[in-house]
Amino acid sequence: MSSVRLYILGALAVEGPMHGHQLRLLAEKEHVHYWTDISVGSLYGVIKRLAAEGLITELRVEREGNYPERQVYEISAAGREALAVLRLDGLSTVVFRPDPFDLAMSRLDPESIDTVEATLRGRVETLGAMLAESEAQRARADQYLTANERFVLSHKSVRLRAEIDWHNALISELPRIIADESARTKASS
Repeated sequence: MSSVRLYILGALAVEGPMHGHQLRLLAEKEHVHYWTDISVGSLYGVIKRLAAEGLITELRVEREGNYPERQVYEISAAGREALAVLRLDGLSTVVFRPDPFDLAMSRLDPESIDTVEATLRGRVETLGAMLAESEAQRARADQYLTANERFVLSHKSVRLRAEIDWHNALISELPRIIADESARTKASS
């Protein structure tokens, strides 16, 4: 599922025809880079691909003042069909990627096992900073959000809190884990 395709098609369906710069300004206004995997700079390339695929069509060319000409795009009938598929896919597909941390944690280096707790505490600090930034971003945007957007933006904070709780539980369990790792290392040598 391509988030940026969903975003562009959805914006054109809801907001109406726009040129690339207007889409970029909308994405910046909505701070999509904070709560999606969309890079605002990627919009222009995707617009070209959507046009080549016939999912959006050039409506007209505009020129304001000394600015360059800009193609204004609208969503096509095929684009509306693709948007419906992307929306359903985005809502129904569960994305839960493995975290490389789990593999690293399961393959601890016996020579540096004493540094694991400090490393984990550093991760908790980083996650806490990410949570604080997420909450601050949400607070700054709150007055501009719909009830739906407000709830969606809380998802990142909820996930970060769960990560912090899990890491704190891991730190609590660490003495037992280290004892087990040490015993297995001694038994294999």
